[in-house]
Formats: sequence, structure tokens, C-alpha cells
Amino acid sequence: MLLFIVLSFNLTAYSQSSSVRGTVIDETGEPVPGATVMIKGTQVGTVTDIDGVFNIEASPGNVLVFSFIGYTPSEVTVEAGKTNYDVTIESSMSDLSEVVVVGYGSQIKKEVTGAIQTISEDELKDMPVTTTAQKLQGKLAGVQINQTTGKPGQGMNVRIRGQLSVSGGSDPLYVVDGFPITGDINTLNPDEIQDITILKDAASTSLYGSRAANGVVLITTKKGKVGQTNVNLNVYTGFQKVPENGRLEMLNAEEFAQFKKEYYEDAGQQVPAIFQNPSDFRDKNNDWYGAMLETAPITNYNLTITSNKEKVNTAIVAGVFDQKGVVRNTDYERYSIRMNTDYTVSDKVSIGLNVAPSYIVDNTPQTDGSRGTGILFNALHTWPVMDIYDENGDLTYFNRFPAETGNIFAYPNWLRSADEITNQTKRVNILANTYAEWRPIKGLSLKSTFNTEIRNSNYFFFNPSTATNRINVSIPTVAVSIRDNYRDLSWLNENIATYTNNIGDHNFEVLAGFSNQKFRRDRTRIQADTYADDRLPTIQGAININRGGTLSDVDEWSLTSIFSRLTYNYKGKYLFTAAVRGDGSSRFGEDNRWGIFPSTSVGWVLSDESFLNTSSTVSFLKLRASFGVTGNNNIGNYTQYALVNNTINAAFDNNVVPGAAVTSLSNTNLGWETTAQFDIGLDLGLWDDRVTFGYDYYTKNTTNLLYAVQVPQESGFTNFNDNIGEIKFWGHEFTINTVNTTGQFRWTTNANLSINRNEVLELADGIDRVYGYAHITQVGQPFGQFYGLQKLGNYANAEDLANSPVIPGRSTVGSIKLADINGDGVITYGGDNDDRTIIGNPFPDFVYGFTNNFKWKNWDASIVASGSHGNQLYMRHLYSTANLDGVFNMVAKVADRFRSPENPGEGIFGTTVGGGNVTGIERDWPNSNFVWDASYFTIRNITVGYNFTNLPKAIKSARLYASGQNMWVFTKYWGGSNPEVSMQNNGQGDGGNLSPGIDLAGYPVPRTITFGVNITF
Repeated sequence: MLLFIVLSFNLTAYSQSSSVRGTVIDETGEPVPGATVMIKGTQVGTVTDIDGVFNIEASPGNVLVFSFIGYTPSEVTVEAGKTNYDVTIESSMSDLSEVVVVGYGSQIKKEVTGAIQTISEDELKDMPVTTTAQKLQGKLAGVQINQTTGKPGQGMNVRIRGQLSVSGGSDPLYVVDGFPITGDINTLNPDEIQDITILKDAASTSLYGSRAANGVVLITTKKGKVGQTNVNLNVYTGFQKVPENGRLEMLNAEEFAQFKKEYYEDAGQQVPAIFQNPSDFRDKNNDWYGAMLETAPITNYNLTITSNKEKVNTAIVAGVFDQKGVVRNTDYERYSIRMNTDYTVSDKVSIGLNVAPSYIVDNTPQTDGSRGTGILFNALHTWPVMDIYDENGDLTYFNRFPAETGNIFAYPNWLRSADEITNQTKRVNILANTYAEWRPIKGLSLKSTFNTEIRNSNYFFFNPSTATNRINVSIPTVAVSIRDNYRDLSWLNENIATYTNNIGDHNFEVLAGFSNQKFRRDRTRIQADTYADDRLPTIQGAININRGGTLSDVDEWSLTSIFSRLTYNYKGKYLFTAAVRGDGSSRFGEDNRWGIFPSTSVGWVLSDESFLNTSSTVSFLKLRASFGVTGNNNIGNYTQYALVNNTINAAFDNNVVPGAAVTSLSNTNLGWETTAQFDIGLDLGLWDDRVTFGYDYYTKNTTNLLYAVQVPQESGFTNFNDNIGEIKFWGHEFTINTVNTTGQFRWTTNANLSINRNEVLELADGIDRVYGYAHITQVGQPFGQFYGLQKLGNYANAEDLANSPVIPGRSTVGSIKLADINGDGVITYGGDNDDRTIIGNPFPDFVYGFTNNFKWKNWDASIVASGSHGNQLYMRHLYSTANLDGVFNMVAKVADRFRSPENPGEGIFGTTVGGGNVTGIERDWPNSNFVWDASYFTIRNITVGYNFTNLPKAIKSARLYASGQNMWVFTKYWGGSNPEVSMQNNGQGDGGNLSPGIDLAGYPVPRTITFGVNITF
């Protein structure tokens, strides 16, 4: 329902308008279908049909701008009494006349005053990846996209301008066809996308208010081209494999036996018989980790049907995607269909409906995780002298060496675990948008939209009695099942009025609207165990229901918003935009629910001034600046309330009775985390835009950080949700695009470089630091720095030991030598005044990317690459893969450890003499030996294609292509195959802002080779 009051409009201009027709052709005389015809300085426009014909309502004196991608814009002034115009546009290297999507509308690229970047359909196609975010890697300045894991359908970490929060989340807001969705875009079929726009500064994002502090990603899905009906079939298939040189190098069977032999010899102990001759294990290596890996197929079928004729614009996109994982028994399937329809009822009324259901099956065993929870992680640690197969060629069940070998752990067969443990999620998603638009008079649009997102997820885990994902668990074990189901429903209603007009050289657009959004999640989790028969893993088949693992809950939140924007320009060269949004969120206290988020931006197109418009060198020059405030409300639900636990028992009169207790304090003043951002930028085009350059400097301060602040225990509670502190961010962004050659051989290059910095200015009163796993967030320092003891080397000899600070009762010759930071003469760990210090930085000095595109006759090729310099990773897996007690298999570098003053080794790992009393310190106390440079340069994608000619009449185009994804990673990082990794300590998901850059040797990222065909009928 549309509820608007139109305050004013220009009736005079409306009464003088008339229908203007014409044809748009190129320099060869061919019609240009799909060309944009806009009234200069307004958002009023149309496009040409298949014959290049246009029809638009315009008034005498209006300037019509004719543009098309790859052509120089042409302008025509409407004359009184003349209604027909034939216009020629010429090929150009400039795209300034391109219409780009911005928040709640679109603008001509030349007139944009905010910091935005757009990726078109042509730049996204023919890259065989699971998720859309993978297609964006290396292509955007100020946007760092890391693939933290190779699990099918997972693992993309997107950060815009390095934005982060203590606990309020750091993911950008994703808006699909105008609908701010509640999750990410992993489930979206990449082939459905028409273009993507990234909004980076506050002027661009402020209309999304409370959720825009981390940037906004606008996604527009496919529409039909004017006057055309097209049927496109895109099919590719290929394979994925983990490169050998990308794997963590571990000891083989002979090397492991040699280590065990030396271990006992150095300790002066009898060497067990099995390890006395390590050469016995030559050519008998059991590579447990390698056995878990496979060469895996990947296949995609995508059919797109588009039609835009007369009054109906329709697009149907159907896709089937099947990706087998490179780890045994992992796979990801996606079945999707999208139906977009726009119907022009009359010159004044349009309606539309987009519906996009998808069905996903994700089968991924628990591969990652420390402390014996992930089967791939455990396989890495299993002794290579243990047999994977028995004498009959069957998988073993259980492996344990005699106690005298030092094997205190028993290892189940991880291949059997991968085969027999079920860890499957099935999801049904529906994303739908519908709208009605009424244009009662010229320049005025009243639009109402209703959007809904439905997600149903059914998770099933079953661990039979014949397998386990844990070390040292005997077989048979207790069978366990988990069912975790949730249903999400999110809906959004927006009502928007837009009025566009021009008075002489003054052009403006006014937008106003209001919206309501509501989200609800219903979740049920049931955990059961002890099954009489593994073949019947039903709830009824379980003997026991685990009450602690069983729950049922509901999560809800709602958001009410009003917003407005004014866009103005004078002669198309003096540009101004101002916007404001007010949001009221149910997630905050009743005294502080509303947040106001204003912004303003200005621009000056210097190349239109008389002193530059005749320059043969400078074809375009624009200066722009912006300032605005955005917010963050990603703190979960109900944190503002005093919560009650009703499962606590109480004792009365010597009887236990059900009870309840308040478990958290309420905060009626809990409010918005806000980010104020200033941006100044320059856009430059040289030599008819053969070279274009962009630069942005930004600075922003995030205040009122959402965090659970510790409170005195005397209160009966441990923390209190409040707004605290301040973080400063700043950075530089550079982009350059060049047309290197033209003519028959065309070569273009797009490159970008980003520098992002941050500093914690303030935390809570009386608190100057917050700890993560091996991290610290401290006032005066960047966020989430690695924190631990500083390694100086190993104690070289007895004299060195005697003259250096030591760990009392534990340090010995050859053990780790640590810095005495506090100067008290001993090495201490724990407390705020110990010897820990900042030992590394997970954030890069800069990130960069470039794309080279080539075209020669019917051939085309592209190379996409990206890199990061100066970032470090914390090799958390060394806790066990460098456990010098020898209870696990170890990284190959331990072979060159300290053995004596005469044989000090490489200096990375110390002595084994002293057992856990000595090696436990090196292993258990976070120190700089875990921190290593993880700078990298990656060839993301190489694609080569051939476009066929002399095709049958029914085929409009046909292209055959081959593509390689994640082709080569160049890095000095030796801790694993993925220098982009960041994991939680349990291996499940990202490490978060307080503990980034953790490497647990997780699911490897494969190299993917595909071959495809793209045919349009």
C-alpha cells in the first residue's frame, strides 16, 4: 500500500513535455539496441529497442544524453516543435556514461560522489567457483576477500576497508535486488547475477543506516535486454586437486622412526626394537593425510532464458551445481531457479515479481579442529608407521603401538570415520521480491516493495559405534546422533517516493521512504546416544536423550526505518548529495532504540571546466569528498534484557525443587555502535580514458563498541552488555585501468592496491586490554595483535643457560629461550605484568590485485591475480604437529632440531631431552615461534576462450573455454597450503576479530581445472 504526500512538483515543465522519438546508430550505421537515453541531470530515461529506436517524454531545452558501454556519450538539446532525432554514437574507451546501481536507485557513473565500485556481468562470467565472493577476489580496491577454507560452499571472509568490531560482527550487508538479506550470499547461484556494486564510504551506505558500518554489497540479478529474447546454456565440468607442493610437509615413516630412535638415544634410554632400524620403514610410508585427499569432480549446468519485448521483461535462470570435495566423502550440491518478471501495465504503472528458490545438500564430515575433534586434522597427526589397510586390503579399525614405543594414544582409522560418520545439512531457501510502481506525473515515482526470505535448514549428525572423530576413543564406541533444525522467516516492506526534475541547469532528485523489517528463527535441537543398532539412527532407536544437548528456542528482531536523500547537480559538474536515515531496533534498550545516520557528499567535475575541457591529455577529472555516520546492531538478540535460566534447581526444606535465576543484567540504555567516516577521492581519465586512475583516502572512527564488559563478581554476575570504547581506521586505495593495445589485438589491465590501518583508542573505564586466544586488543595498538612470549632462540650451552633468565625448574640446555620483558630475571606467563608482549600482526601492510584481459580475433583470455604483503599467521597446529614428545607425527622441520651444543639444528625447534617438562613450555605457552610471515601472491584464475563464427542461424553465439582456479600460490609460508586461513580454536568457522589469523591446518584449498561451453540461441 502506498502512503505518501506529494509536497510539490513542477506542473509547468510537465505541461510542456512531448514525446520525442528517434534512432541511435553507431559509426558503421548499425542500430544500437539497449542504449541508454537520459534527460541530463535527472534520473528520467529509457533504452533503445532491438532496432535502436527510442521514445521519451521531454521538454524543449532538455538535454538528452545517449550512452552505451564502450561508446562516447552524445548529447542533443530538444528543440521546440522537433520530435524526431537520429543520433550517432562513436566507440570509446570511457564508461563514464554508464548507469550504476547505488542505494535505492541508480546514477550516471560520472555524477557519483561516493566511493563505489561496480563489477559487471562480463567480469563475472566463466569462473568455475562455488560462491560469488570468489569471483570478486583481486578485483576491488579496499575489499579484502580471503578464502579461509577449501570446504565446498564455504570459507569466504569479506572485509570492506578493514572494518571490524569487538563483538558486533564485521561482515558487510548484502542487498539482493533491493532486499537486505539476513545471511551471506554463499547460497546464491553466481550465474544469476547481472552486476555487483560495492558501497564503501558513509555517503554511499548511509541510506542503509544501522547495518552499513561494514559496507554494503548491492547485487542485481539478471534481466532481459531490450527487444531481445535469448536462451543461454552454460555448462562446465572439471576436476579439483590439492597440489603436492601446497601441503604441510610431515615426517614420513622412515623419518618418524628415525626421530623416535634419536629421541630415546638423546634421553639415554633403550630404543624399542621396532625403531632400532628406521630403514625398515623405507617405502612403507602410510600417508594418512594424503589418503584422505582425492581428485574430485566439479560440474555446473546453467540455463538462462531472457525476454524483454513490449511490456514484459522476464528472466529465468535454472542451475544445477555439483562439487565433490577433495577430502574423502565431502560434497556440495545446489539446485536453484530464479524467475524475474517486470510488467509495464501502462505508461504510469509497473509491477514486478522475483522468486528464487534453491535446495542445497552439504555433506562435510568434521574435518577440522584441534584436540582430536577433526578427522583430517587427526589424520595429519597419525603415525605414518601405522597401517591404513590390513592384510586383506580392508580399512583397519584401530591402531595402537606397544606402550614401550611411547604411544600413549590410540588412533581409529580416519578413512573409515570419513565414510561412516554422517554430517549432512539440507537447506531450502526462498528469496522473493515484489513491487508496484506508480508514476502519476512526470518525474514522480511512488514505489512499494515487499520482500521475503525463507530459510529451512535440517542438520543431521550420526556417529555409529564403528567409527569416531576423536583420538584415543576405543572402537566400538557409543553411537551418537544430533538433529538440529531451524526455520528462518524475514520480511521487509519499503515504501519510497522519488521526485526528479530540472530547472534550467539545476538538476535534482528527492527520495523519501519508510520501511519495516522483521526476522524470526525457530530452532529445535535433539541429541541422543546409545543405539542398539547403528542401522536405525532414529530418535526412537536411542536409549538415551541427552538433555544438555537438546533445546528449543526462538529468536526475533525487528527494525523500523525512515530515510531521505537529496541529489543535486549544476550543469552536471557541481555535484551534491545529502541523506539521512533513522533506525529503531528491537535489539537495543528501550531508552536508546533509535539511531540517526546522516551523510553528505560533494563532487566537482573539473574536466567540464573551460580550462580543461579542451585538453588532449585529461579526458576526465573529478574531485569528491564525503562524510557520514553509519551503524552496527549485530549483537544478537535479547542482550539488553535481564535473562533468566529456568533449569536451575533449588533446595527448600531439604528437598530439591525446580527453580529459576537471573543470569545477566539488563541495560535499557544499550544502543548503537556507530562509525563516522570521512572520504576524499579523485577520479582521473587520460587520453580519452585510455588510462583511468582512482584514489581514495578515508578515515573513520567506530565508537560505542558493543561488548560484554566484566563487572565485579560481588554483583553475582560476570559481565554486562554495554557500549564502550573507540577504534580509529584509516587507509588509502588506488586503482588504475589501462588499455594497453587496441585494434585486432586488445589488451587491458585493471590493478588495485589498498592500505588499511586501525588503532584502538579507548576501551571500557579501567580496562586497557582485551585478550583473545593468543591475541590482545589493547589501547594504543592495532586490533587483535598476536600476543605471547618472544623467542630469542635456544639455550646454546650451559654457560648461556647460567647467564640468562630462565623458567625456574624447567629450562635446560637446548630448550626454548624467551625474552624477559618485565626484567625480573625469570620468565613468567600469566597475568597483566608477565613477560608476554606483542609478537605479530595478522593484518597485512597492503593487499593488491590485478586483472589482464586479452582479445585477438576470436580468442580471448584473462588472468586474475591477487596478493597480500606483511600479514602473519599463528601456526596453532604446531601445538601438536611439533609436539616433541613424539606422541603424534610431526612437521618435517623437527628433524633439524637442537640435539646438542655441537648440533644445534636449524634453530626452530629445541631439544627433546627432558620430555614434557621441557617441550611442554615450547608447545603450551604461546610464543613467537608460532608466528610466521604469510605474505602471498596467488594466480586466482586463468581463462582462455574461443568464440565461434559462421554459426547456424538459430545460434547467436557459441564460446568454448577452459579455466583454472587457484592455479599457483607463491609464498614463503611453510605452515600449510592456505596462507589466507583464519579459524576458530575448534576449527569450526573463522577465528573472529579478537582472534584472527589462526592456522589449524584445515581443509585445503584445491586447484580447479574446468572446461566449458557457453551457447546463446
